[in-house]
Amino acid sequence: MCNKSLHDNIMMNIQGDDKMLFLEHEVELTDTEFDIYNYISANIESVIYMRVRELAEVVHYSTTTILRFCRKFNCAGFAEFRVKLRLFHDTQDTILVDRADESTYIDFLQRTTQATYQDGINQGVEIVKEAEMVIFLGVGASKVMAQYGAMYFSSLFLLSLHIEDLMNHPLGYLSETLTHKSCLVILSVDGENQELIRTIHQMKSKNVKIISITNSSNSTIAKLSDVNLAYYINKEQYGEANITSQLPALYTIERIGKQVRYELNQIKKEQLTKS
Repeated sequence: MCNKSLHDNIMMNIQGDDKMLFLEHEVELTDTEFDIYNYISANIESVIYMRVRELAEVVHYSTTTILRFCRKFNCAGFAEFRVKLRLFHDTQDTILVDRADESTYIDFLQRTTQATYQDGINQGVEIVKEAEMVIFLGVGASKVMAQYGAMYFSSLFLLSLHIEDLMNHPLGYLSETLTHKSCLVILSVDGENQELIRTIHQMKSKNVKIISITNSSNSTIAKLSDVNLAYYINKEQYGEANITSQLPALYTIERIGKQVRYELNQIKKEQLTKS
C-alpha cells in the first residue's frame, strides 16, 4: 500500500500537466513501465538512437516489456515509438525563448511619460484614494502580480486583498456597504480571461470601480474597466505558457501605490497646517 502511494505521488509530479512525452493525455503505467518511462524522459537524446535491445539492457527489462510499454503509447513497436519520440524532441528544441530585449522595456518606460498613460495613472489614483477596500485579481503569472499588488498597497496605505480562488471566495456576497467603497484591480496580459470578465460584470452591477492593467486597451477586460492602463509589449509564448514580461505590470502597480501615498501625505500636511 505504501509503495503504491509513493508511486502515485511520483506520477502526479511527473504528469501534473496531463501529458506524457508525445501524448496529450496520461497513461496508466505499472511500476516496471514507470521505470522505463522515467529513464526515457531523462535520456531522450540517447534513446532516440537506441535499438530495442539496447534500451532493454540499460533499463534491465526484457524487450517484450519494452514493446508492451510502446503499445501503451499507441505505437505498434519500438521503431514507431522512437520516431514519435524524436519528433517530440525536435519540437521541444524548436520552441525558443528570445533573450531579454532591453529596448522593449525602454520603449515602455518612455510611454509612461506620455499624457495618456499619466492620465490613466491619475484616474486610478483617484479611485484608490476613495476606496476603503482594494481587491486584486489575476490568473497565471498575473496572479503573482496580484499578490504583490495587495502586499504593496497594504504596506503603503490601505489593507488590500488578493483573491486567489473566485469559485470558493465569490465576490458577489460582498455587502453593499463594502461594494460602494471598493475597487477591483485586475491584472491580465491578454485581457480575455472569462472568469475575470464574469467577475467584472458582477462587480460593475454593484457599482464597484474597476482598474485594469493589461497589455492592450482593445481587450474585453480593458473595455469593461473604469480605468485601463495598457503597456503594449511583445507577447511571448513558451509552449502553452504565456511568459510575457510582468515588468510593466509591476511598474504600474508601484507607480499607483507611490502616487497614492504621496497624495495622502500632502493631504495630511495641509490638514496639519490648517490646524
